[in-house]
Amino acid sequence: MADRKIDEATQTETVGHEWDGIEELNTPLPRWWLWTFYATIVFALGYVIAYPALPGISHASEGLLGWSSRKQLGGELQAAEEARAGMRAQIAATPLEQLPAKPALMRAAVAGGAAAFKVNCVQCHGAGAAGSKGFPNLNDDDWLWGGDLRTIEQTLIHGIRQPGDDQTRMSQMPNFGSDALLTPAQIQDVASYVLVLGRREHPGASSGRGKDVFATNCAVCHGTDGKGSRQFGAPNLTDAIWLDGSSRDEVVAQISHPHMGVMPAWGTRLDPVTIKMLAAYVHSLGGGEAFAAPEQPQDP
Repeated sequence: MADRKIDEATQTETVGHEWDGIEELNTPLPRWWLWTFYATIVFALGYVIAYPALPGISHASEGLLGWSSRKQLGGELQAAEEARAGMRAQIAATPLEQLPAKPALMRAAVAGGAAAFKVNCVQCHGAGAAGSKGFPNLNDDDWLWGGDLRTIEQTLIHGIRQPGDDQTRMSQMPNFGSDALLTPAQIQDVASYVLVLGRREHPGASSGRGKDVFATNCAVCHGTDGKGSRQFGAPNLTDAIWLDGSSRDEVVAQISHPHMGVMPAWGTRLDPVTIKMLAAYVHSLGGGEAFAAPEQPQDP
C-alpha cells in the first residue's frame, strides 16, 4: 500500500490506494450528513427508552410512555364495538315491521346483515347471494316460503328441514320414481307437462297425459295452475326460475328422486339482532316483499 499524500488539485488527503495511476481521495462527509446521522442515533436511543423496543424472553420492554400497538388496537376495537352496540341496541328495540320506516336504522341493519351474510351464508348462496343449483338465488323475487321481513326472519330462525326444530320449514316431495308411485312413462309425461308450464317445451300428447297425472299427484302442493304454494314451500313451476335445473333429464330426476335442501336454524347459532339484520339484508337484495297476511292453510 502506497503512503498517503495530499492531492494537489483538490488538496484532499488520499487513502493510499492506487489502481493504474488512479488514486482514491479520502473526502470527508458533509457536515449536514454527519449531524443528521448523529440525530438519528439520539432519536433511536430515545425511542428505545420511550416505546416498546427491546425483546425479552416473555415480553418486550414496555417503554416509559406505556404505549403499545396492541393497546391502541384494543382501544380502537372497543370504541368501534361501543358504537356498534348503540346501533344494535336501537335495532333490537325497533320492531321488525318498523325498520323500513327508519331509513338510517334500516341502512345500518342492512350493512350489519351484509357482514353476517359473508361469514355465515356465502358458502351456499354465494358471495353475491345469486345461489347455484339447489341453492336459491336471493336476488330475484321468487320465494318458496315468503319474502317479507317477518317471513324471512322466521325462516332464518328455524331453518328449513332442520332436525330437532319443531317450527322449522318442512315439506317433503314424494319419491315418485324410487317408491314406484308413478311408472317411468307417467314420470316422463308429467315432466313434459311441467316443461310446458315453464315454457320449455310445446304442448303435445305426452304433456296432455301428464296434465292428468299432475292434477292427481302434484296439484295438492304446486296448485292446479302450477304456481306453487308457500305453505308447503312448493316452487312456482310456471316461471323461468329453476332451482334444480330445467332440462328434461333434471326434471325427471327431481320427480323420481327429489332433492330437498336443508338450511340451518340460525336461531341457535346467532343472536336475535344479527338475525334481524340478516333478514333486512336479504330483503334488500332486490326481491323483498311488503308484509302480507299469512296464507290460509289448504285442505290436502
